[in-house]
Amino acid sequence: MKKVECIIMDWAGTSVDYGCMAPVAAFVESFKNIGLEVTPEETRAFMGLTKIEEIRALFAIERVAEDFRLKFGRDYDDSDVQGRYNDFQRVLFATLEDYSEPIPGVVETIMQLRSQGIKVGSTTGYTQAMMDVVVPAAARKGYVIDNCVTSDRLPAGRPYPYMVYQNMIDLAVSSVDCVLKYGDTIADIKEGVNSKVWTVGVILGSNELGLTEDEISKLPMAELENRKAVVRTRMLDAGTHYVVDDITGLPSVIQDINRRMNDSNNF
Repeated sequence: MKKVECIIMDWAGTSVDYGCMAPVAAFVESFKNIGLEVTPEETRAFMGLTKIEEIRALFAIERVAEDFRLKFGRDYDDSDVQGRYNDFQRVLFATLEDYSEPIPGVVETIMQLRSQGIKVGSTTGYTQAMMDVVVPAAARKGYVIDNCVTSDRLPAGRPYPYMVYQNMIDLAVSSVDCVLKYGDTIADIKEGVNSKVWTVGVILGSNELGLTEDEISKLPMAELENRKAVVRTRMLDAGTHYVVDDITGLPSVIQDINRRMNDSNNF
């Protein structure tokens, strides 16, 4: 009998840092420090990539590239990318531990799933040095995982499947059929799709919705539902198998996947 044996969690916007605020603020400030503007919306469009690749993607935005050209009289080059990446890291490290609070429902749901024998791995766009701050900080607040993989020593990060496969190796999971990738960005979903594993997107607290808990509480219900519907459609269009409002919907999704895998008419 097949069943989900391992879930692979993203971090910011999925398990900690409601709304994925820490990296957004650091990207915006790192460009501001050389007199360039990137908007939160622009940074969110590339969230989930490794952070150096996101810096490259932000520089490649036509408006940003032109602003750089007007300000400095030349095109940007890799030294500029490295400079913003170094400054991004400086800004992020200064606040990273402050953004390690588990998203509501995560601690309890993960404890429930681990008690059922499900292994919990993770992938991230952060580096290992960043995760050396986030993982123990989150653990002190009750969020404990079995494995964390970064792209530092792999061929590439998202949307490629390597971090998922490394989790499978580390946790001794033998089949992609028994793995579920859970995340809040389009890059997370593409990582899951490219890995050929079950893929679940989450809306509330996500980078794709991009709202704090306070902002959500102040939205009229009709507007919130409209915004959620837009995110849900975007995730489904990216290829995810399921979309949930929040992590409390994950156990029932796992039950449905287990049923589907053992129903020859649906699998």
